[in-house]
Amino acid sequence: MSTASKILKLPFLRLNRAKAAEFARLQALNTATANTILALPHDVRRTLTSKSFVHVEIGSAWINQTIRNTNARTKVRQFRGLPLETNNQNWTLHKVGATYSVSFGVRRGIKKRLPLAVHQAAHQPWLEAILAGRASPGSIKLWCSRKGLWYACLSVSMEVPDAEPTGKWLGIDRGHTIPLAAATPQGPVMFWKAKRLRHIRRVYAKRRQRLQAAGKQRAVTKLERHEGRIITHINHCLSKEVVGLAQRCGAGLRLEDLSGIRSRSRQRQTTKTDAGQNRDYWPFYQLEQFITYKAQLARVAVEKVPAAYTSKSCHRCGALGTRKHHAFDCPRCHYHAHADANAAQNIRDWQGLCCPLVLEAPADGAHDLPLHMVRKTAGS
Repeated sequence: MSTASKILKLPFLRLNRAKAAEFARLQALNTATANTILALPHDVRRTLTSKSFVHVEIGSAWINQTIRNTNARTKVRQFRGLPLETNNQNWTLHKVGATYSVSFGVRRGIKKRLPLAVHQAAHQPWLEAILAGRASPGSIKLWCSRKGLWYACLSVSMEVPDAEPTGKWLGIDRGHTIPLAAATPQGPVMFWKAKRLRHIRRVYAKRRQRLQAAGKQRAVTKLERHEGRIITHINHCLSKEVVGLAQRCGAGLRLEDLSGIRSRSRQRQTTKTDAGQNRDYWPFYQLEQFITYKAQLARVAVEKVPAAYTSKSCHRCGALGTRKHHAFDCPRCHYHAHADANAAQNIRDWQGLCCPLVLEAPADGAHDLPLHMVRKTAGS
């Protein structure tokens, strides 16, 4: 059994203006408390408890979590906004009919129950597991979006069965121009193109350049967040499709280990100046994290293999070939294929090397002389 964790972002159902204004007021008070803590010396911060803020109307459990969050942010000078957060001992989940609600007390001595809007397909199994005792609730955070919508972010952990080995693997090759190439156990290779990713990177890079030249740093930060949300959504969609493909094929997922790829790979200056081609913008680790946790929930095995020579070795004979852009040619067996498809097949069939190695002796024996052969002289 392995433990899977997830944060459920649930909007409050029909939250009226009075409650929304009260949440906003308490969050502003919580932010002011955190900034007061930041103004104190480090040795004084570590001795603070909820007794130090008895005059604040926020509950002691929420204040203690604020103190912990503030002390953990060692590089922050001032908070613009710090959401209210507390541990699992100070909130409870309820269900009345088909409506879920969560009860908590932000103000001292006052505890109220608020209904939640639930996405039936994504969140209902987790909430039912909490009510049945199969899942462990974590912290709760009250978060307000930029549109003014209030959410309850619930942290949940649940034990899921380990993936059963099937003996079949889906080889996944990740790249910059082609984000994913998947070699199925049956043989066909599927591609996910990165045309939209490159277009988004280039468009937003030009917008940032114009805003930076105008000195609008706040607009640049807002634009970067928007771009990051789009890329994250694309990675979520890619990982969901790959895990679904592995489930349909009844196979596990094999990924190449790309640790330290940015420090090992070199780029030309012309490539780095192009936002659509720069590998520093390549979100491969985020995609790997999404694939891993989605596969864990779907009971799909995940294995990482070394990435060395997966793109340069021939899938059929194992010889080192030549790669030019997306074309791969083998000089031994004259195998010609897409380079990413060849790499995905090598990852799928990985057996301790980039591909199986078979040594065969010639039918008529070896003809070369053995190494370090001793020749007899006439006098010996």
